[in-house]
Amino acid sequence: MTSPAHALADEYLAGAFAVRAAVADMSREQLLARPIPGRWSTMEVVCHLADFEQVFADRIKRIIALPEPPLYLAADENLYVQALAYHERDLEEQLQLIEATRRDVARIIRHLSPEQLQKTGCHNLRGLQTLEKVIRTIINHIPHHLAFVAEKRRALGLPVLSS
Repeated sequence: MTSPAHALADEYLAGAFAVRAAVADMSREQLLARPIPGRWSTMEVVCHLADFEQVFADRIKRIIALPEPPLYLAADENLYVQALAYHERDLEEQLQLIEATRRDVARIIRHLSPEQLQKTGCHNLRGLQTLEKVIRTIINHIPHHLAFVAEKRRALGLPVLSS
């Protein structure tokens, strides 16, 4: 029987490979296109995911290692897009960063006890949260954004890949 920690780790890790699959056949031009006015490009979505994987990994590690740690301020993702030259970044590096972070943290998650999954951290907007809830929220982050990638693929006339 798979432990709750192993199941969480597997689900968490799967997200990294879903990002790669969602953009694998896109040209640089398609990655940078904004086919839906007012929305991010696919490259901006990927870079956002890569940047926030680092934030999320830190949150997970803080909850595991520290007693009721602060999980720091929520960040305005649009300010990151505006300031961090997402269109100048390399897609493969961003994908590798997402995958490496998720592989590393999944290894940590697999070894958690049920008691550790109930440890808490305090988010400045969401309040006290268990590690399990934080991990589940992070698991949902990639599928949430891949829905926007699918929307862009449709607008560009590309097939929408199933996850």
